[in-house]
Amino acid sequence: MVEAVLFVLMAVAALTGAVTVVLARNPIYSAIGLLGTLFSVAVIYVVHLAHLVAAVQVIVYAGAVLTLFLFVIMLIGVDKSERRIETLPSQRIGVGAIAILLIAGVVAITVFGNFEWVPAAASVIDLDATNGTVAAVAEPMFTDWVLAFEATALLLTIGAAGAVALAHYRRRN
Repeated sequence: MVEAVLFVLMAVAALTGAVTVVLARNPIYSAIGLLGTLFSVAVIYVVHLAHLVAAVQVIVYAGAVLTLFLFVIMLIGVDKSERRIETLPSQRIGVGAIAILLIAGVVAITVFGNFEWVPAAASVIDLDATNGTVAAVAEPMFTDWVLAFEATALLLTIGAAGAVALAHYRRRN
């Protein structure tokens, strides 16, 4: 039941963020909508026990890519002044009420919730449920596939160095 509620809440949040990305006139608001969508999708990954994919989602996409987007937006320049007049007078009260309800819900789930659906909190550990964890992915990667992993890292490093060398060589001519 908890998984279904979390999935529906995060799906609605992801869709709201996606609509904000498309409809926002200010590119900063659009980037914030993208951030909300990326975090919502990461929570959906955690609910489906894909912890490594969720961590990559937050670190790579919500962290690095979104920071790059914001740097580009700031570099291009958003020189439009913002109106500071509050058009919705009860907006702060509504947001405060939603925040209090959200915190009360998290506390209630934490105190009274049954966490058998979380593999680490379950009384019997299901080995299939731990399939997407970081440890389950890292163990074969750094034991059975370490040569392929290191060869890929070496090839990517050589490719990056070659691209820099070619760009520098063409610039001189």
